[in-house]
Amino acid sequence: MFYNLLRAFIYPFLFVFLIFKPKKLAFVLKRFFQDFSCLKKGEKYIWIHCSSVGEINLSDSLIKKIESTYKENLLITVFTDTGFEIAKNKYSNNSRIDILRFPLDDIFIIKRILRLINVSYLILVETEIWPNLINMVSKKGKVILVNGRISNKSYPRYKKLTWLLKPLFKNISKFCMQSDIDQERIISLGAKKEDVFTTGNLKFDISFEEFSDSEKNSLKNQLLLGNRKLFVAGSTREGEDQIIIDVFKKLNSTLLVIVPRHLERVNDIENLLSSSGLTFSRFSNIETSPLTEKIDAIIVDKMGILRKFYSICDIAFVGGTLVNIGGHSLLEPLFYGKTPIFGPYLQNVKDISKDICNLKLGYKVSDEIEFLNAINYLETNPVSKNKIYNFFKSNKNAVEKIVKLMEE
Repeated sequence: MFYNLLRAFIYPFLFVFLIFKPKKLAFVLKRFFQDFSCLKKGEKYIWIHCSSVGEINLSDSLIKKIESTYKENLLITVFTDTGFEIAKNKYSNNSRIDILRFPLDDIFIIKRILRLINVSYLILVETEIWPNLINMVSKKGKVILVNGRISNKSYPRYKKLTWLLKPLFKNISKFCMQSDIDQERIISLGAKKEDVFTTGNLKFDISFEEFSDSEKNSLKNQLLLGNRKLFVAGSTREGEDQIIIDVFKKLNSTLLVIVPRHLERVNDIENLLSSSGLTFSRFSNIETSPLTEKIDAIIVDKMGILRKFYSICDIAFVGGTLVNIGGHSLLEPLFYGKTPIFGPYLQNVKDISKDICNLKLGYKVSDEIEFLNAINYLETNPVSKNKIYNFFKSNKNAVEKIVKLMEE
């Protein structure tokens, strides 16, 4: 009750503020005024809520398993615009899957959706705690939190809200957490011990694309790679690109490819490369107008092709780790047999990063010198492909555990 009274109080001030922020206003309006005609009125649904691109990608195996196991239609809601577009690209041809933008936990919009469809399950991917969504769906079906994670950074904040979380958690039937630490933390925040399980990380069940030799060779030819090594810096965040450029400038016969996490940063990266005296091009320009001579660096200015670059690289860096973001997927380069190099900020991938470091499948660096040492070491001490395969094999099956708990 207090939550919705607070929202009602804030709404008028929020919209006045948003008048002067057209991009943010458009973001909110797209979620408040949606077309629900795609929903099959009166039919049963399993509702799966994801936050962004990362959750959409890691949920792919779970979504496919649920679709093959259950007869219900699937409703996927996504918080971000990029996540929504990725979901549309993945599932728009599937008649059993409908996709909407998440309506920002608005009680009236959620009521409208629940009047249109019958929801038997709500699956929250990672720790997406939305009070109205959880409370309202729990009256119709089961609520299950999957791939749950409580980071070091968010845990103290959640502890202050235990009084609010404990009654909310009573409406969640199962908590499927990534690790034993996450399991302990969610219990300390108010979840019932008997409802909490460690099921592992869905990232290990992601279906990574396989690329043929001809596809990889075609990309190498596009880049005019020749005999040079390829240094791919994936999912970079603000503050990391200059470090990457400084490391690159000390390497010989190498091509640098920077893949920013957010495309709006492309102009900033261009300025950094220009001020560093490097020749460069956007990847979209190379696709329309092929290179005629070798350049120093390429900025990837389109979504969805980082994995293809990882599949052909010699040096792989994973972003969000040299600045305090918490890290992006360390498994992407590893799947393609490339040893990931990453920084010390790993709170989003804490368990995976520990395993990778303990098994010497990747290298954590803190500065430019350590970065260069890691590159030199890996050149003469490559990691065994068989060792990487066994690492993936031993950590799979989070999807099977989650679906089994749903069936119980």
